[in-house]
Amino acid sequence: MTALPDAPRALAARRVFIDGVFRPAVVHVEGGRITAVDAYDPDGVTPGDVVVLPDHVTLLPGLVDSHVHLDEPGRTEWEGFATGTAAAAAAGITTLVDMPLNSVPVTTSVAALEAKRAASRGKLAVDVAYWGGAVPENLGALAELATAGVVGFKCFLSPSGIDEFESLDAEQLEAALTEIAAFDGLLIVHAEDPAQLGEEGPLGPRYDAFLASRPPVSERDAIRRVIEAARRTGARAHIVHVSDAGALADVRAAKAEGVRLSIETCPHYLTLTAEEVPDSAAEFKCCPPIRDAHNRDLLWQGVLDGTIDAIVSDHSPSSAELKGRGEGDFGLAWGGIAGLQTGFASVWTEARRRGIALETLLPYVTTGPARVAGLAGAGVIAVGAPAHLAVFAPDEEWTVDAATLQYRNKMSPWHGRTLAGVVHATYLAGERVYGPEDGVIARRGREILAAGAESTLPGASDEEGA
Repeated sequence: MTALPDAPRALAARRVFIDGVFRPAVVHVEGGRITAVDAYDPDGVTPGDVVVLPDHVTLLPGLVDSHVHLDEPGRTEWEGFATGTAAAAAAGITTLVDMPLNSVPVTTSVAALEAKRAASRGKLAVDVAYWGGAVPENLGALAELATAGVVGFKCFLSPSGIDEFESLDAEQLEAALTEIAAFDGLLIVHAEDPAQLGEEGPLGPRYDAFLASRPPVSERDAIRRVIEAARRTGARAHIVHVSDAGALADVRAAKAEGVRLSIETCPHYLTLTAEEVPDSAAEFKCCPPIRDAHNRDLLWQGVLDGTIDAIVSDHSPSSAELKGRGEGDFGLAWGGIAGLQTGFASVWTEARRRGIALETLLPYVTTGPARVAGLAGAGVIAVGAPAHLAVFAPDEEWTVDAATLQYRNKMSPWHGRTLAGVVHATYLAGERVYGPEDGVIARRGREILAAGAESTLPGASDEEGA
């Protein structure tokens, strides 16, 4: 493909994703924002200052991922702002939201948020917003953290895997939702009922033992608990990484009733199946687990009927040593999928196999996650929006080689798979930050703080208005 410009004044393509459809258009950029979107006649005369993209590529809004563990500060041997945002840029993602764990300190106080923000300086290849954490120790002080700029609060109903981020019991969940409802915040919930989970410890190398230890009923019971508490308190709640399609009926009913609920699922649940997980392949381990092929089909139904609001990576890497604990024992290995760079391509590959159009899929990886996190202007090509763009070839194929991925730890459950969809360029505020031949070429990502945020951190280059 012809080399793409670093800072075009205007990009034209036969297929530009605008307002939910593809159409020919010229997108004009100035000062980092989209200043005009004009009609484009591919067979007419094109002005000299307009860069015309080849017919085999599409122009997309930069993708949005609202569920990413960057792990910095404190656990940069797992991932970090530099490597994680590079992986995002390589996937066409221009905006992500960092989870409050597994960094040290966890983002449960203003001081911890500012430590995380300070650690990000000069490392961001894409824009980053932050989730805060809701744990037993900071209940009653969540408004202070919201004022400091987090876009919402993450909690666990089952053990998180790290001691410094404790789960909430039923009473504490109710208290958190009541507190958050008072300032119309958002609580995002890891919903597994600990009473339904198996005992911790060795399970051996076979995946079916791990799968049985985290049954679907655990998710269903926990999601029902969240629905009931959200109904009582009137708070906004979001269920992260839904793996059990059996929970969708309760979600549909709650939404129809007017409960303020949204949910997400992930590429690994939509593209991988329990039947194909090899023995000792801990790169497939995550919580809740990858389930069977029939469940995957039902999750796709939940995407197509709109029950699922967003598809996000839940990029949750760790060191190779942690993944290899117990020599591939599924009970001892660290759980978490590294999927930031491959997520969109894997989901598009599966969608294409199912006959699902690209324009049907795109809202789930753009405006869907942006709405969940309250990121105004992200994930769209529109006048006034940031000129965050991705040049994407939907029919080009590539084979995943984990060693070439941008992650700090080169692991992927999609290693060796052939995927459709190649990102030829990622533009952030109108400037090219990634290309497949030269990799990440700029780190101009900005922080996005929730609207009205007040920070005491000096020298910040925030963009407020999430």
